[in-house]
Amino acid sequence: TVADAATLVRDFCSVDLLAARGETAAPDDERSVVDLMTDQLEFADVIVLNKTDRVDAAQKRQALAIIKALNPTATVVEAVRGQVPLDRVLDTGAFDFEVAQQAAGWAREMRGEHTPETEVYGISSFVYRRWRPFHPERLMAFFDSDWPGVVRSKGYFWLASRYDWVASMSQAGGALTYEAAGLFWAAAPRDSWPEDAEALEGIEEVWREPHGDRRQEMVVIGIEMDEAALCARLDACLLNDAEWAAGPEAWAAYADPFPAWRLRGED
Repeated sequence: TVADAATLVRDFCSVDLLAARGETAAPDDERSVVDLMTDQLEFADVIVLNKTDRVDAAQKRQALAIIKALNPTATVVEAVRGQVPLDRVLDTGAFDFEVAQQAAGWAREMRGEHTPETEVYGISSFVYRRWRPFHPERLMAFFDSDWPGVVRSKGYFWLASRYDWVASMSQAGGALTYEAAGLFWAAAPRDSWPEDAEALEGIEEVWREPHGDRRQEMVVIGIEMDEAALCARLDACLLNDAEWAAGPEAWAAYADPFPAWRLRGED
C-alpha cells in the first residue's frame, strides 16, 4: 500500500464519501474515503509513506502514528518522490493472506495482543466490555459527538430497545458506521449454535445470567487519548440502576433513533 503523508492525515479526518470524489468501485458503493483507506492500510504487510519531504516532523509523526495504530506489524518504508528500493516492495514473500486478515490493530487488541512498540507514537488502546445494554438515545448522542484522540474503534454493541440483537460498529477517523450483525447466541435456537468445542468455550466465557452473551465489546485505539474519560462517557450511555431493574419489557418502549434492522434474507 502506498500513502501520501499529507493526504493520509487530511483524508483520515475527512467525512467525504467515495462517490463525492468519483472513486466508487460500483454504483451502490457507499463507502467513505476513510473506509477505503482503513481497509487498505489494515490489510497491508508493507506500507510506503511517500512525499515525506513535503511535511514537517510533526505531520510525519502523525501520519506514522495513524499507520501504526491501524496496522502495528506492517513494515513502513518512508519515501521521497516514490523512490523505494525495489527489494523492499517486490518479491518479498512476506504476504500471508491469513496473517493479513488478523493484522489490523483492532483485531490484535481484541485478542489481547498489544504491540508495545506503538507506544512511542503515543498510541494506546483498550477493550470496552460491559454486560449492561446501552440506552439507544444516549448512545446515538455519543456516536454523534467528538471522540478526542480516537483513531480507530470497532466491535459489537447491545441496545436495550433491541434486546436480542447484536449490532456491529466501525469507526475510523471521521467515519462511523453501524448495522445489525444478527442475534446474540442467547436469542438463537440452540440447534443453530456452533458444534466445535473452541467456539462453545468462547460463548461460555462471555455468558452471564440472566442475559446470556448479550454485552458490549469494542476495541478503542487512539493517540494521546484519555481512556478513563472515554470509558466514563460510554458508561453514562449504559442503563442506570433504575432502568436496569425495570427489565426488557420496559426497555422495549424506549425511544430509539437507530434505523430498522433486518436479518439477512429478510425483505
